Amino acid sequence: MNNERVSKIVALFHGGASMRRIARSLGVSPRTVKKALGQVEEARGTGPPPPLKVARGSLWDAYEPAIVDLLARYPDITVQRVREELCRLGYTGGYTILSERVRKLRPHPVVAPVRRFETAPGEQAQMDYSTYNLDFTDEGRRRVYAFSYVLGYSRRQYLHFVEAQDFATTVREHIRGFEYLGGVAAECLDDNMKVVVSGYDGDEPVYNPRFLAFAAHYGFRPVACRPRRPQTKGKVERPFGYVESSLLGGRTFRGLEHLNETTVWWLAEVADVRVHRQTQARPIDRHAEERPHLVPLPARPFDAAEVVYRRVDAEGFVVYRQNFYSTPWRLIGQSVAVRVTEDELVIHDQAFVEAARHRLWPRTAAGQRSRCKDHEPPRDAQRRSEQLAQRFAELGATGTRFLEGLLASNRFGKNQAERVLTLAAAYPRSDVLAALERAVRYGAFSLQAMPRILAARGRPKTPLDALADDHQTELDRLFDGEPTPPRPTSDYQALLSEDPRDAEPTDPATPTDPPAEGPDGQDVGDIGPPW
Repeated sequence: MNNERVSKIVALFHGGASMRRIARSLGVSPRTVKKALGQVEEARGTGPPPPLKVARGSLWDAYEPAIVDLLARYPDITVQRVREELCRLGYTGGYTILSERVRKLRPHPVVAPVRRFETAPGEQAQMDYSTYNLDFTDEGRRRVYAFSYVLGYSRRQYLHFVEAQDFATTVREHIRGFEYLGGVAAECLDDNMKVVVSGYDGDEPVYNPRFLAFAAHYGFRPVACRPRRPQTKGKVERPFGYVESSLLGGRTFRGLEHLNETTVWWLAEVADVRVHRQTQARPIDRHAEERPHLVPLPARPFDAAEVVYRRVDAEGFVVYRQNFYSTPWRLIGQSVAVRVTEDELVIHDQAFVEAARHRLWPRTAAGQRSRCKDHEPPRDAQRRSEQLAQRFAELGATGTRFLEGLLASNRFGKNQAERVLTLAAAYPRSDVLAALERAVRYGAFSLQAMPRILAARGRPKTPLDALADDHQTELDRLFDGEPTPPRPTSDYQALLSEDPRDAEPTDPATPTDPPAEGPDGQDVGDIGPPW
């Protein structure tokens, strides 16, 4: 508003005109007239003092002491319980307005400040996983896990994306991180995962024995992070946000392999050469200072392969992760040890001799079969018959009679005999022998008869029973004869009573002859020289 109009408003107002009349004559609102008069009075210093705001009474004034008392005695009390207690005092208000008042009156928890700490070169490293659901162009949407191992002093990071967080994968990625960084930090701050911590005894973590063996092999001390306190290992937690924005942000990947190839490039060309905000130095440069302080790598890496036991089915396959791997035909019905590495599956027989080796199917595959022609039953009928006769002979004379009857009465007797061996391995030996004896007695030489007899008269072995029987069979094979009984202690009494000086050993290369005697019966050795 210009000064000319303000002057007209002041002149009309002092002339006795009302503010509504002034507004109507000048074509402005009454509020504008009031505002102009107020500005003039304020500039002159003669305006009236602003009116004091009188606080109005509230319904809550009577109940506020009761709310404060409840919150002091029960800090976690719910709004509904507060409302129930106030209703007993005559409260008739609603729940929403009460929740607002309780929120204002409830004491806010005091958050302890997080103290940043730094470690000396080679003193500490931190490890953690982070989960991501990524859309790959070739493989579709998949869940992957980012394994991260960060050195505390240099902030140099090892990063690799994997498909699982199991023990074998975690140990294998630790080893790769050690090799990538050229050594091991004296202690590693790990997450509270089952691979590292089996449980808690009060407040003290109980570490996984297998992980402790791995840590002892590389010479570092595992330290479990406090539960529900991620800031304890902030050096490894914080970089995940940088990974999401710099590595994953704005990029597409064909698959997991392409993602890890890009990760290797990103670590070398971006993450290692940037100036770290906290250290104000490049991680690659700080790592050069830290590397001499790291624990050297051992001569041989830790064996992180997983070993499981499987039973060979009637077709000669073992199952691992819903995929099938062939074994030699001679192992049908037996328990075998399966050693699983990152990309191979190796099958060992009961003597732990390698029997088969296969390329491991990826975790995304299911129902696939890996075959080897050398594992199939021999085409030579004579050789196949000899092997069957040998397997049934291990079951005694009853097993041999059953095999002879099966081969004589069935056109496909050999195939049925192989399946019977699988049934024989799934039941205790006593039940199998009883079933064979009953089948021979009644002439039931067929594959269909054995399952019916075993189901009615036997009980399948548990996996532990099957392993115990297999180990006992191997021990019996090693010790064919009777074991040597312990000797009685009386046999050793003569040795205890002898003088140790009388038991001096003699040189077997120089046999001891009886001493020669002189003419008078004296030992020649005691006679001096003739001169």
